[in-house]
Amino acid sequence: MRTELTEIAPRFITMAHGIGMAVAATVDRRGQPHTRVMQPVWEWDGQRITGWVSTVTTNPKIDDLRSTPSLSFTYWHPDQNTCSADCAVRFVDDPAEKAMAWDRFKGAPAAAGYDPAIHPDWESAESPTFGVLELAPHWLRVMPGTLMLSGTGDLLTWRSVGDRSRAST
Repeated sequence: MRTELTEIAPRFITMAHGIGMAVAATVDRRGQPHTRVMQPVWEWDGQRITGWVSTVTTNPKIDDLRSTPSLSFTYWHPDQNTCSADCAVRFVDDPAEKAMAWDRFKGAPAAAGYDPAIHPDWESAESPTFGVLELAPHWLRVMPGTLMLSGTGDLLTWRSVGDRSRAST
């Protein structure tokens, strides 16, 4: 059963921000998957969920994303709470947008928020290797750990109307 975005987005953000780090996957030009840990910050405006993530502009994942501009994220907590998002990716090149993202990362609540200046090559949003990706989810899933541990709770899934790339599981 499809969950409305208005129901799942706030729950996804609460769980994701509470966990902080996610395993992110890309696919390279040969179709080989690659994973890494990333720390997205999510926003909900009541109609649209948007994610933001920093990246080193010289990282190999940039080539993956230029070829296939998609990222898949999964968050996991030891209490077995999990949530996932499959997203289209937009490279943020505008200096003003990058500065807003820098502030967004610093201002987000723990465990999602962080100071990008912790990276040794980044002093500010103008640092040459500071990159920002905007994330537009087309599939979300939220599963409380209680569902696996005791059979209680609700599995929530949402898929954008135009996304026919996955089954609604």
